[in-house]
Amino acid sequence: MSHDQSRVDSIQKRLYINSDGNGLEGSKATLPAKSGRSIGTGDYIVTLGFGTPKKDLTLLFDTGSDITWIQCEPCISCYPQQEPVFNPSTSQTYKNLTCNTQQCSQLQRRGCSTDTNTCIYGVNYGDGSFTRGFFATETLTLIASDVFPNFFFGCGVNNQGLFRGSAGLLGLGRNPLSLVGQTTSKYGNYFSYCLPTFSSSSGTLVFGKEGGPTNSASLKFTPLLTNSNEPSFYFIEVDAIKVGEQTLSISPSVFSNSGTIIDSGTVVTRLQPEAYSALRTRFRQQMMNYTMTRASDPFDTCYDFTGNNRVLVPDISFLFGGNVEVPIPSSGILYGSQRQACLAFAGNSDASEVGIFGNLQQQTLDVVYDVAGGKLGFGTGGCS
Repeated sequence: MSHDQSRVDSIQKRLYINSDGNGLEGSKATLPAKSGRSIGTGDYIVTLGFGTPKKDLTLLFDTGSDITWIQCEPCISCYPQQEPVFNPSTSQTYKNLTCNTQQCSQLQRRGCSTDTNTCIYGVNYGDGSFTRGFFATETLTLIASDVFPNFFFGCGVNNQGLFRGSAGLLGLGRNPLSLVGQTTSKYGNYFSYCLPTFSSSSGTLVFGKEGGPTNSASLKFTPLLTNSNEPSFYFIEVDAIKVGEQTLSISPSVFSNSGTIIDSGTVVTRLQPEAYSALRTRFRQQMMNYTMTRASDPFDTCYDFTGNNRVLVPDISFLFGGNVEVPIPSSGILYGSQRQACLAFAGNSDASEVGIFGNLQQQTLDVVYDVAGGKLGFGTGGCS
């Protein structure tokens, strides 16, 4: 949870500092998406191929980031990962970018190795994590039939932080340099995922409309919004929150003044203080039959269920723009064990901080990003 809070701090810092197609029919790539708990993270992971010959690497996938990067030899400083670190000298298709290329100039943080005219990238995260190295092109293989030569990515030789056993990060933001931006001609700025629960491995990350959710009839779409301070983030409109059958008394301005993003890389949903206070109060009222126990950050509403053979938990749902009601799966309401668990939401420290709809609350939902169409879809029962 401390790692999750560090990510939230990074998102808030980025926003403070910077204060028509539906996809191509027939184009799709489906990747198994799994919980990152096996490598010690609350994020989600996929495996894809880099280089020629192809090397399979496990990456965190993140809708809140743009640049895809992997650890590369020769490492100045690399954290442990489960697969061997990628060695670009063994690939027939790896190529460093020169400093005067358009893609190098699009980097938010960049430098130039003057002796070799090589583009240098850098990404810093709010918790002190970072990646630095060469900005390059390489052949990327999503599935056997979908291979992308000259994919722009970061070949990181100096990487530190909370990436755990992954080989790097797959950026799914709105920037042209993200995977979504670089594969527009193939997938039409359309992707979706279903994040499995921690005990399941049945999730998917799908690129292209054709390969989207099978239960598409249940999909309801809310508009995707943009924020000029950070146009890469996927902003959505939150109108209200329901606990049980009761809509909480929260002014819409509480949500609209700071805005809310959906983020696959944040675990626990963060709410504006007034919204969280209303949610917590109503939830505690509904849970008065259970014994509260000591809490730990970021949670403040925790219960000891020892001796309870059955626990009745109130339903929670979010109402998004366009009159879209999304029920939160049971795995996204309480976080913990059968014996002790906490309300799986947290409040921001200030009303001006952006709300974040995290991956714990997205579990088992079909979440569809129709970026070109400017809308985000939710469907229930997508995976277990």
